[in-house]
Amino acid sequence: MAKKTEESDISELKIPGHVAIIMDGNGRWAKKRLLPRNMGHRAGAKTMEDICEDAWDLGIKYLTLYAFSTENWKRSEEEVTGIMNLLRKYLVDCVERSAKNNMRVRIIGDRTALDEDIQEKIAHLEEVSKIYTGLNLTIAINYGGRDELRRAVTAMAEEAAKGELAPGDVTEQYISSKLDTRELPDPDLLIRTSGELRTSNFLIWQLAYTEFYFTDCLWPDFNKDELIKAIRYYNGRDRRYGGV
Repeated sequence: MAKKTEESDISELKIPGHVAIIMDGNGRWAKKRLLPRNMGHRAGAKTMEDICEDAWDLGIKYLTLYAFSTENWKRSEEEVTGIMNLLRKYLVDCVERSAKNNMRVRIIGDRTALDEDIQEKIAHLEEVSKIYTGLNLTIAINYGGRDELRRAVTAMAEEAAKGELAPGDVTEQYISSKLDTRELPDPDLLIRTSGELRTSNFLIWQLAYTEFYFTDCLWPDFNKDELIKAIRYYNGRDRRYGGV
């Protein structure tokens, strides 16, 4: 008898519309193999490419990936430089990949801290991919949930100082409209790999009613079967949004 995989019998599953993933474990994956940490990041980048295709195959419409946080600058110069060079290559390659897969790409986070050439690559990728109607891929780069809220509050304070914003105008919907994710629905499911049980300053406003799934699987080892496991877990949850 053939071995049953997680991909078997998925037709009955309710597929979350928006999945967010904290991609953790690249460094540990490399360490287990006695490789430099940046080799783990390279392997993780390949997993990113595969999971985008897998997500769309399963019917996921929005996929948001946490690639580089505002805190990640604290890592060694060698590691940060390696990540930024990998990002440069990914952004260039993704222009062709987005066309091939009909995939729209957005970047969230404070891009002003990134090198100018990276900012230009981001702007180009977003512009050329905005016509595509398949998977909506969002990548968080130099992103932090608190920093996102700080930037939103700063923008609202500037509007208030100009007399363009009254206290009664500040609704939850208005705050959401000032966030990096204003064009996106809130995530239905958050996945974090590598066994850590925290959200690490990721989408702290948007995750209010999101279901969380934690797995010991290191990000470079994450695959379609692991994604389906997370979706099966999601299907076992009763989402009441505060109701009964």
